[in-house]
Amino acid sequence: MAPEKSPEELYQERIKRVMDVVQLKVPDRVPVFGPYQAFPYFWKGVTIKEAMNDYAKAREVCHQFVDEYQPDLDFGPIFAYPAKPMEILGLNWFKWAGHGLGDNVMYQYMEDEFMTAKEYDEFLYDPSHFMASKWLPRSFANLSGLAGFPPMRLMMWFGWTGLLAGLASPEVQEALRVAREAGEELGRWFGSLGQYGGEIKAKGFPQAYAGFSWAPFDIIGDTLRGTRGIMMDIIRHPDKLLAAVDKATQMTIDYGAGAAGADMPICWIWLHKGSEGFMSDAQFKKFYWPSLKKAIEALVDKGVIPLVYCEGNDTARLEYFAEVPPGKVIFHFAQMDMARAKDVLKGIACFSGNLPNRLMLTGTPDDVRAYCKKLIDTCGKDGGYIMDTSALLDEAKPENLKAMFDFTREYGVYR
Repeated sequence: MAPEKSPEELYQERIKRVMDVVQLKVPDRVPVFGPYQAFPYFWKGVTIKEAMNDYAKAREVCHQFVDEYQPDLDFGPIFAYPAKPMEILGLNWFKWAGHGLGDNVMYQYMEDEFMTAKEYDEFLYDPSHFMASKWLPRSFANLSGLAGFPPMRLMMWFGWTGLLAGLASPEVQEALRVAREAGEELGRWFGSLGQYGGEIKAKGFPQAYAGFSWAPFDIIGDTLRGTRGIMMDIIRHPDKLLAAVDKATQMTIDYGAGAAGADMPICWIWLHKGSEGFMSDAQFKKFYWPSLKKAIEALVDKGVIPLVYCEGNDTARLEYFAEVPPGKVIFHFAQMDMARAKDVLKGIACFSGNLPNRLMLTGTPDDVRAYCKKLIDTCGKDGGYIMDTSALLDEAKPENLKAMFDFTREYGVYR
């Protein structure tokens, strides 16, 4: 009998397995990710409200997940967003368990317009001041005092006198007090995430992420204009929109650059508005892809592995995706012609996903095994595929998730 592997050996084995797939080498077997969002809490009877307020309990449940399912990469409790700082700040574009929703309901994004079309010039002139004095007070009820935050650009020479006087106003001071209180709580949450990462590394499990980012177009759409606003801007204000997307491109890079140097330097880039259900091919070619491609290339140059997470049907975008640097990028597909993806991206990029979430909830273990077999047979030839569900997993039968993990480890073997 072979000696049992140490946690360090298992850790390095999992890192190598994923890196081999990314670099278009044939791994020992198909990697399988820990694709969960709320699943561990539903599975163990911990409410979403509890997970968002009790960081230790969220860690404990995620530990039980890795112990049971043994993923090659693991998310941990990062998607149990911390409720306390959101309450302190008065976040008004979110509903979460115990705050607008029931105690065991996953949070909901409440989209709104936080920059009008008339304010493009103001944003382009000084994005930082716009975010501080317009976006923050509009987004957080308890930061309304920042509407009087003085522009930092005016502290040149004796301008510092007016700047500091402006910072001393009671409204700004109260907003800064709230921001400090929320920041301290966020520090505790980030500390909990760091603790969890160290704990699972000691068990032999790498984390699935070292950074998160978004497509430049989506940064403007999600944060400032809203879906309706930015889609109208494509027609009504194309030049202003392109200028703002250009500004956001460096933000995309800056968000993801922190992943460089990590053991698993993956930066997840979430795509929200670029699928064919939102825009035409001509619009994607002009407004969405050039900035995203530029950001991907810049992150690759920094040693980051961009994981481009496609949340819609992106079959029509495959020809664009084939333009990325070979052996440096992962694509995740929720809805996709997977045979076509293999044909187009072979020798260029590996990809993951497409196991339907609905099947994980309504199907049987045999259904799951059959679908996994189809994915491995279609996409896994000579490597290049990572087993994962279509989207981050909330509700699923535990036996179905077990079938996904066990079947992939048994059937998806190369050597």
